[in-house]
Amino acid sequence: MASPVMPGCSTRATLQLVGPTSWTEVSATLGYDSGDPFAVRIRFGGRTRPEDEGVEWLVARELLHAGLTRPAGEGDVRVWPARTAGDVLFLELRAPSGHALFELSRSVLAGFVADTERLVPLGHEADAVDVEPELVALLDRDRPEADGR
Repeated sequence: MASPVMPGCSTRATLQLVGPTSWTEVSATLGYDSGDPFAVRIRFGGRTRPEDEGVEWLVARELLHAGLTRPAGEGDVRVWPARTAGDVLFLELRAPSGHALFELSRSVLAGFVADTERLVPLGHEADAVDVEPELVALLDRDRPEADGR
């Protein structure tokens, strides 16, 4: 039986990696799949050469939505609008291997978040998740085989 195709959306964005002495353009793709309605995937780089997989971060959609208007997040991912009026947001990513601060377009992120909300409205993510097949698969995996394995 074929699995159903889950609707999703994506958008390309150019971010500015804020460095100590200069800024560097970084291409990214924001991706959303209604089958995983709480998350947004941000893929940096990749796709220019087959061997270049890029780097992907999984970010809470709600965090991105909140960061459009106020500082949001703590720990590894934070988003906040610039203090000056304009089309600027900051995205900060932290990992054991390092730290990155990006500047990005607020209108690009707002448009993408609006696209995700047309697929699954904010606050209704749990309605879009069909946990029963996942639960059955998980329980079947833990059940001993008929031959005692």
